[in-house]
Amino acid sequence: MLRLDKILSNMGYGTRKEVKALIKKGAVEIDGKVAQNNNDKVDPNKSTILVNGRKVIYREYIYLMMNKPSGVISATQDNYDQTVVDLLEYEDAVFKPFPVGRLDKDTVGLLLLTNDGELNHRLISPKWHVDKVYYAEINKSVNDKDVEKFKKGIKLDDGYECFPANLEIIESKEEGSKVRVTIHEGKFHQVKRMFESLDKKVIYLKREKFGTIPLDESLEEGEYRELTDEEVKILKKED
Repeated sequence: MLRLDKILSNMGYGTRKEVKALIKKGAVEIDGKVAQNNNDKVDPNKSTILVNGRKVIYREYIYLMMNKPSGVISATQDNYDQTVVDLLEYEDAVFKPFPVGRLDKDTVGLLLLTNDGELNHRLISPKWHVDKVYYAEINKSVNDKDVEKFKKGIKLDDGYECFPANLEIIESKEEGSKVRVTIHEGKFHQVKRMFESLDKKVIYLKREKFGTIPLDESLEEGEYRELTDEEVKILKKED
């Protein structure tokens, strides 16, 4: 059972104060009766709630896929930079979703956002071994020795030893390489630091997959969509 004003504010019908005004005007009905108090307790999954004659479809969680653009940070708020949450429409932002893990400011690609804390924890915890797949462009040639080092586990500049990772060489030239990297951790600047330990620099980085969910290539950078029910089920089964 939830307070009526909390249900309606969560669903984007305004602030608690604005919802209270709606109720006072008689614009809200619960199971055919005009609501009297904003603090009435209601089960949104069992009761029928109408606002101005329109049925409220309540849901607790929201699951979003974004093609994160460069220059935007993976946070809910920031005093200086635009955040991924700033890119959301109001009706999605009211659910207060947060990014699952993070992508660096200049990294683009697949970013998941949700207000489902349990799923978030499971997806970012290394013990669940959820793969993250990145396409990267490197400033130097990448060879089979580098592949083996990734497979054994790269040691970062702070002494941390990464879990074994997969490095696939797409194209390798002296002037630069194209690779695909699969990791299941999310250390700060991890992919960049892994290559820095090999005296190489990442000049472009894009996340292509999270678990078995690929980036929807129809999404332009900065665009997002809700995950399908099937995609949510897949994520909840990832281990």
